[in-house]
Amino acid sequence: MTVTDPSPDTVPRPLTDLPPAARAWRRTVRDFAHDHVAPRARAMDEAGRLDGDLVRELFAHGLMSIEIPEIYGGGAGDLFDVVLAIEELARVDPSVAVFVDVQNALVASALLRHGSGDQKRRHLPRLAGGMAGAYAISEETAGSDAFALTTRADPDGDGFVLTGRKRWITSAAEAGLFLVFARTGTRPSTPASPPALSAFLVDRDTPGLTVGPPVPKMGIRASSTCELVLDEVRVKRADLLGRPDDGGVLMVETLDIGKLGIAAQLVGLADGALHHALRHAEEREQFGTRIWDYQGVQFPLARLAADLEAARVLVYNTARLLQAGAPQHERIKAASMAKYAASAVAERAASQAVETLGGAGFAGHHPVEKLYRDAKVGAIYEGTSNVQFKTIASLLSRRSGPPEPDGTAAPAAGEG
Repeated sequence: MTVTDPSPDTVPRPLTDLPPAARAWRRTVRDFAHDHVAPRARAMDEAGRLDGDLVRELFAHGLMSIEIPEIYGGGAGDLFDVVLAIEELARVDPSVAVFVDVQNALVASALLRHGSGDQKRRHLPRLAGGMAGAYAISEETAGSDAFALTTRADPDGDGFVLTGRKRWITSAAEAGLFLVFARTGTRPSTPASPPALSAFLVDRDTPGLTVGPPVPKMGIRASSTCELVLDEVRVKRADLLGRPDDGGVLMVETLDIGKLGIAAQLVGLADGALHHALRHAEEREQFGTRIWDYQGVQFPLARLAADLEAARVLVYNTARLLQAGAPQHERIKAASMAKYAASAVAERAASQAVETLGGAGFAGHHPVEKLYRDAKVGAIYEGTSNVQFKTIASLLSRRSGPPEPDGTAAPAAGEG
């Protein structure tokens, strides 16, 4: 066998070795986060809402329309650009990152991948031009088991009437457009046969739609989380996204991207926490030496750096799998693995950063205190860690069946 030196053109690029355009985009977003987000992060956290000027700046700098084509006023980027933007913003403020995440990875993404030409022409310019969107699935009894939702869409003439209550809707306070999931059939939900669902594009000012006040939260406080009440909300058939009764498939596909967005947010959070811990360890002196010179400080941070890099590679690989149109079971498994790994490292990184800073980290004026509170939701929203384990385990088994809306695969006969 003859071994030859590979051509640079044939050597695969490492996932973390970004091409020039991606590196430039990352630097642009990092500079934006430093200049526009960081000075406002503490005040927004204390106020429990996003700064209105910052929201306008996010739109003006193209961060709310990353994948939207130029013809509709967007940046014509790709999913990897979305991941990089979310990651960079989360290093400074995860609340802003999740606002950008919902807009790009859920609402705009669903429209781009499932919307009709008319729906794209009507809604994408608004999403690029200043209107925020929100994704409305969760209900009081429908969290991880999203197929348990009870909101109904009953046929009425040339449209539907929506009735129900949604809970925990991120960005609802700012949103002008809601993507609402509702039952459109009478088929009962079983592991092998999920209920018939449909997705609807609903304007905020539609009669019968009411947005409740933001729910106070431990972390990501500036990101609004509200109840959405639908009291005989009438929508036209043209507002149905995708095919009738096919909302479950749309939900699963979109939430794969949603999990990826949250994973990117958590990787960014962990990176921000590690950055603060390292800077403090290198500057702080005790007993006549930098605390960084103590092995007890070095080793936990070294382990975090390794775990963080592993999570980042998993996130980037998942983005590539989704972009490449990998088989559904691969996309679902990768998204669940990325989301779990990122949530675990984010929580540990934030905790270790607080311990590294000591009293300064525990005090409310330092960013790591906020990152510590923000990190906890990572193991909860967009599917709890146990839900991710259930998903991964079901797809490791050859008895994996059709995907459930949280990304799990229901047990059923047949091959995965």
